[in-house]
Amino acid sequence: MDARFLRALPEGCVVGVLDSCKSDGWICGHGEHGEGPGSCWQRRLAADPGPADSCWRLLTSGEMTSAPPDCLLRLLRDTPRQRVCTLFIIGFKLTFFVSVMVYWHVVGEPGGQGQLSNLPVDVPCPHMVPPTPPPSGIPPPGNIFFLETSDRTNPNFLFMCSVESAARAHPESPVVVLMKGLPGGNASRPRHLGLSLLGCFPNVQMRPLDLGELFRDTPLAAWYAAVQRRWEPYLLPVLSDASRIALLWKFGGIYLDTDFIVLKDLRNLTNALGTQSRYVLNGAFLAFEQHHEFMAQCMRDFVTHYNGWIWGHQGPQLLTRVFKKWCSIRSLSESRACRGVTTLPPEAFYPIPWQNWKKYFEDISPQELTRLLNATFAVHVWNKKSQGTRFEATSKALLAQLHARYCPTTHKAMKMYL
Repeated sequence: MDARFLRALPEGCVVGVLDSCKSDGWICGHGEHGEGPGSCWQRRLAADPGPADSCWRLLTSGEMTSAPPDCLLRLLRDTPRQRVCTLFIIGFKLTFFVSVMVYWHVVGEPGGQGQLSNLPVDVPCPHMVPPTPPPSGIPPPGNIFFLETSDRTNPNFLFMCSVESAARAHPESPVVVLMKGLPGGNASRPRHLGLSLLGCFPNVQMRPLDLGELFRDTPLAAWYAAVQRRWEPYLLPVLSDASRIALLWKFGGIYLDTDFIVLKDLRNLTNALGTQSRYVLNGAFLAFEQHHEFMAQCMRDFVTHYNGWIWGHQGPQLLTRVFKKWCSIRSLSESRACRGVTTLPPEAFYPIPWQNWKKYFEDISPQELTRLLNATFAVHVWNKKSQGTRFEATSKALLAQLHARYCPTTHKAMKMYL
């Protein structure tokens, strides 16, 4: 209750429904104004004694801090059952807070391998072979999109390799990198080695990301306006999940996470997404036509079943839910394609499951590497698990060989500066 309202009552008091009646002093109770069971009240005597002479006043936070008794202690002194419930709630909140802190420490900002502090801001560009124009009569290919929904503008080496590999695999296609931290208009852009290197590729376009504009005229607009006013533990991943489906619904094309290394041309894949395991689809790769109804259903499900407190609920779990409804199935094993939408097998984008992410840092022979990736379009490196793991750029590690073969400009910079 507003303390100013209390002061405005000259001789009255706030009447509440009390847990118990006690002698003059401090108690814990709950009031008719919704203050909650942990509110502190003080008994006051009316001018005329009688049956209705007990009035109770809700105490302000300043008054409670100076009071000797503590409401929490009074709750703990009640019954053993109440005490157990109170301790359980406190323990749950503490455990949740610690888990969130551990999450941001382990899988928050990229660290370790690929950090670009104290590195030069410019890199010499390699000689680029001009792209071959497509044959006449073939429609121009769609855009390939990368997103950065944080304010970072210094791509690490894996980010650079992802964009470079996509640019080399699709030399005639626009590769659009949308970064929330890039200033718009005529403002000068930050100078980083990563931005300089990606500027070497003529088909790479670096553009600012305006989330409000992206979500405008979609079911996500009201959600985005509301989520900006509250705190959530996984907001950055959730923003990324929302951005990719809105982006493909508005413009169509191919979306890739920034921890992919592209091996082959992806343009023949339309209205498709990848299977992470036999139970879950993954949105790290998405390819859809503009205004496709599947993406529209994803946006509606995003809002209707929104829960930002469960990791993956708005990402892989959302895509899995919508696809099952789309195909009227209960298990992903029942259908790989229906109503024009295709789910590709794990080897297409996730040849190494996330549980075995360390395999990327183990030595492998070129022959074994070819066999492993024979049916793979692009390799997902699981950066949320692997970030911070170091490897020698000149080694025979699987990831080092992928860098050397599919993003040689980034690989050269790694050898030079790491």
